[in-house]
Amino acid sequence: WLTSDNMHHQWLLLAACFWVIFMFMVASKFITLTFKEPDGYGAKQEPLILTAVTVEEVHVPEEKHWPEEFQPTGKAFSGNLIRQPLVHMERLELLRNVCRDTALRDLSHTAVSKFVLDRIFVCDKHKILFCQTPKVGNTQWKKVLIVLNGAFSSIEEIPENIVHDHEKNGLPRLSSFSDSEIKKRLNLYFKFFIVRDPFERLISAFKDKFVHNPRFEPWYRHEIAPGIIRKYRKNRTETKGLQFEDFVRYLGDPNHRWLDVQFGDHIIHWVTYVELCAPCEITYSVIGHHETLEDDAPYILKAAGIDHLVSYPTIPPGITVYNRTKVERYFSGISKRDIRRLYARFEGDFKLFGYREPDFLLN
Repeated sequence: WLTSDNMHHQWLLLAACFWVIFMFMVASKFITLTFKEPDGYGAKQEPLILTAVTVEEVHVPEEKHWPEEFQPTGKAFSGNLIRQPLVHMERLELLRNVCRDTALRDLSHTAVSKFVLDRIFVCDKHKILFCQTPKVGNTQWKKVLIVLNGAFSSIEEIPENIVHDHEKNGLPRLSSFSDSEIKKRLNLYFKFFIVRDPFERLISAFKDKFVHNPRFEPWYRHEIAPGIIRKYRKNRTETKGLQFEDFVRYLGDPNHRWLDVQFGDHIIHWVTYVELCAPCEITYSVIGHHETLEDDAPYILKAAGIDHLVSYPTIPPGITVYNRTKVERYFSGISKRDIRRLYARFEGDFKLFGYREPDFLLN
């Protein structure tokens, strides 16, 4: 009986030992998993914006996968560029928020039509899409892409008459591809465009097409200007050429589209950024501002990974600065009603890209 009782105790003791060993193994495994160094997957990610560090401390691994909105090239930012990522992420965040504003939907959304696809130029070699927004330095960006596409070896070699000749400049439009190829490029390529204060851009378009007309495009003066004058000039006895007041009244007319159809694609110089580039439908990587082009241009080249291949042409001092005095002078003789109607049409552009409502003109 004693022998049987001792064996029973021995088996209980042995079972207890096995149980202690098993629990120790589980605890060890738990401790190992808890304090193991992160292997990347599921680990806490470093923030996109690095603050309070020197330029030398900023390192972006070549193979790191960043969100499409911000694609660095693997090189450290220097000088003013150290502040640029935050600026551009804020611009994209503002754009997304305004796109979600149902009250502005009619002013911020448009279909990705052939008209939009015709505005987007393609660089397949470096996987870049550039949406053309006239009167904000687009000629220079076209030169950059022409060089990247290999038509010319440097910007200085490109003849001015070639830049806008789409049969010779080597810049295919996105509309020239099949639907599947268009979708692939929109999903995978680096995409950008440039904006400018909407009213100052309209002044630039008016001066270029109806006053100076440097590239001699006679249809603006001989066909488009007379069409606007016939419809929108108040004083029928006035014999001057197109005045800025006529231009503003035409642009602010809610029924302007019937005249736009007659003018065709020439209207690209004054239609909204929304109509040109569909920023709420296409996820752009960067949106540059004409007013900060000195910083934005090198940032875009670096973000697209092409800064070692080409440079943006030198920007003359002061040319990109917003000129409120000029804006006030052009709008000085125009009625508040016409200015408000103009703003109503371009309100989406003002809000999407963070431009202040021009209270000094509206009130």
